[in-house]
Amino acid sequence: MEVIASGAEAVITLENDTIIKTRIQKRYRVKDIDEVIRRERTRTEARLISEARRCGIPTPIIRDVTDFQIKMEYIDGIPLKKIISPLLSQMIGELIGRLHGCGIVHGDLTTSNILWRDNKLFLIDFGLAYLDKTLEARGVDIHVLFQTYESTHENYEELIRSFKIGYSRTFKDADEVIERVKQIESRGRYA
Repeated sequence: MEVIASGAEAVITLENDTIIKTRIQKRYRVKDIDEVIRRERTRTEARLISEARRCGIPTPIIRDVTDFQIKMEYIDGIPLKKIISPLLSQMIGELIGRLHGCGIVHGDLTTSNILWRDNKLFLIDFGLAYLDKTLEARGVDIHVLFQTYESTHENYEELIRSFKIGYSRTFKDADEVIERVKQIESRGRYA
């Protein structure tokens, strides 16, 4: 078993062709409360990955879920941050439009959490995902992605334009959400 990532919430290991995401214990929390939180977050993440997949979003296939672990398919893809282009950004827009259409907010939309494999985008890491159909939640989701574009890619304006085109293709209330993104952005500037 090889550790491929480690964060504040979980350790990600790879065993053959299976990713194992294990939520780690937080010693500062009361043990019983910690177990309830980790168990609930693990189950929620697995449920939302499966729900997104049912909505036509390419995600890893869930193989097993235990109290604090999710075993899922390993997607041997290239993180989009390494190969982003306006065309791929348009495809991301279409993908996120479908995700939002299913009422799912990813919660951590970055070009590191989208992989490219076999001419297809895969959405990974639903650790912060939740169900929400409000403009605000969807707007914040996209705002996080736009911030990633701006902080990591020189052609971020073109990437944002391309995303909006794709998002409008698959999400009927796209204009309202994009307008909310502008409001969220302006609140952040003057806070």
